[in-house]
Amino acid sequence: MSTTPDTNRVALVTGGSGGIGRVVAERLAQDGFAVAVQYAGNRAKAEETVATITATGGRALAVGGDVADEEAMSTAFDTVRSALGGIDVVVNTAGIMILSPVESLDLSDLDRMHRTNIRGTFVVNQQAARTLRSGGAIINFSTSVVRTQLPTYSAYVASKAAVEAMTLVLARELRGRDITVNAVAPGPTATPLFLDGKDDATIDRFAKATPLERLGRPEDIAEAVAFLAGPARWINGQVLYANGGLA
Repeated sequence: MSTTPDTNRVALVTGGSGGIGRVVAERLAQDGFAVAVQYAGNRAKAEETVATITATGGRALAVGGDVADEEAMSTAFDTVRSALGGIDVVVNTAGIMILSPVESLDLSDLDRMHRTNIRGTFVVNQQAARTLRSGGAIINFSTSVVRTQLPTYSAYVASKAAVEAMTLVLARELRGRDITVNAVAPGPTATPLFLDGKDDATIDRFAKATPLERLGRPEDIAEAVAFLAGPARWINGQVLYANGGLA
């Protein structure tokens, strides 16, 4: 998919220092966005993403902060608006995944996931709702496992189901603002978050589960984000399952 470059629009990508977030940031820059790359702890990786974007003539900056900390995110949003002139699109890819059966999950891991995936999404969405310009877009991240109900994913899926509910409600709350709110729900995608702890047989089984018989690539997910961030103005309050046809 190609979109018409828009050099006047600004995107903030949380979790933009690696994985899907980094590829999303680079893709939006290709579409003409000035991009703010948010990171929590790895400034060096965020700066690498910025350097990649600026090396090809784009505008970008790195901005730090914990997505679940409202003061840190308020500061981050203010920094982006001051440096780049405003914010039009917020893509919230920041998230963590810890897998375990319900009976043996350490509840501290449940709390960690819920803090980042639920509270973090809520804080970022709250700041976006307060600051985005007309014609903007908020794009959250869920997971296709919300529908496939795989064992060991219960706590992670619970956090992402909350993200979906939040997305659908916020889309209605922003009535009259010309701001779309959607979520992307990737299927199995070849990122460190997905591959960590899985053996070759497990990875191959996930790849064969889709009719396309391969894992998704971060670039596949970035295409969906670019669509929602750019031309897809009539798609609102939806969850887009980007999973290669996974049931």
